[in-house]
Amino acid sequence: MNRFGALSSEQLVRACLSRIAKRDGDVQAWVHVDAEAAIAQARRTDRDGLCGPLAGIPVGLKDVFLTKDFPTQFNSPIYHGLQPGLDAAAVALLRNAGAILLGKTDTVEFAATGRKARTRNPHDFDRTPGGSSSGSAAAVADFHVPIALGTQTGGSVIRPASFCGAWAMKPSWNSVSNEGARRYAASLDTVGWFARSSDDLALIYEVLTGDSVPTKAKPGPLKFGCLKTPYWDRAESATRQAFESLRAELATHGHEVVDVELSRDFGDLAALHLRIMRGEGRVAFLPEYRMSRDLLDPSIREQVENVDGITPAQLIEAQDAAAAARPRFDAFARAFDAIIAPSTVGVAPLRLGNTGDLIFNGFWTMLHVPCINAPFIDHETRLPVGLTLLSARGADVDLLAASRVVARLIETPPS
Repeated sequence: MNRFGALSSEQLVRACLSRIAKRDGDVQAWVHVDAEAAIAQARRTDRDGLCGPLAGIPVGLKDVFLTKDFPTQFNSPIYHGLQPGLDAAAVALLRNAGAILLGKTDTVEFAATGRKARTRNPHDFDRTPGGSSSGSAAAVADFHVPIALGTQTGGSVIRPASFCGAWAMKPSWNSVSNEGARRYAASLDTVGWFARSSDDLALIYEVLTGDSVPTKAKPGPLKFGCLKTPYWDRAESATRQAFESLRAELATHGHEVVDVELSRDFGDLAALHLRIMRGEGRVAFLPEYRMSRDLLDPSIREQVENVDGITPAQLIEAQDAAAAARPRFDAFARAFDAIIAPSTVGVAPLRLGNTGDLIFNGFWTMLHVPCINAPFIDHETRLPVGLTLLSARGADVDLLAASRVVARLIETPPS
């Protein structure tokens, strides 16, 4: 039996593998699954009574994390069949906690740009799952696994979680080691994860950070800030309705809800983020460009060739502006238990090659703040749409506590 005593690890793993066999021909979330090894590990867990916070729980891994047992290919022909023979830090921590690593999920090339994942949105196969953590979001949302790892440099965790209808967390920058995860922009890259409940987000946070999360929500009413951001004009009806619905629901249940705005001195955060991501990304892909230029997607070659014309002075200016904005936003956010903001423009776009607009994600990544996607359903389309809960840097535990309050107000739709 697992730690809840409900079913054995082998039963759970076989149920996940059965779901993958039934659905992944259409969803295409996975690029590698090792069913035999997963079942063998599950049997050992059941037989030996192995312990750990994730003992016997199957997990998916975005194919940008090095893994000693599976290929790590980054959705790039340059690394086809690569067997690195060692685990990324986050993978090692999951393994140490008793997780059963089921396989690798599809990703946008190098978790950046270029080749898109083959993954399709499990709610509508003609729609994008988002990216770059496309396969991880879809695998959790479609009940292939209860947990999956991803990464975020722009909106690569929160956006696909919103489109696919999963809980997800991008913690404070550098709170989880990203050693052994593919680099894109060093001052932005953050390990994140997907789950089907806020409680499971907290469990993974504890495993990957070593910090404990209280099991009970903060007593009494909480204070929420509702922040439409400077880019609210991009929000479509699904996002607007979810935003208004949550604001009203929180107020109805006695929580303090305050409409807030960012002051002008924050400037154009989205433009700053894009400059940093593109500028730092040049360095990440230079080795592949020099060794295997013709195998790189043109969009990556252009980034290395600096078609944007970003000078060293301009990159430093953007990095300094971001650094100055972080403590200002922290001071702003500390007045609230959590801030509510859009996760995406709206529901998932119909074009599979379009991973979605990151306008509501990138600047939070740049500010290094923790973000949680809370999933909702758009009443008109019956498709998922998410809202972001966020707080000051380092306030991840408090944010997880606030997410439990929001979770209690969300009616989970039937699968």
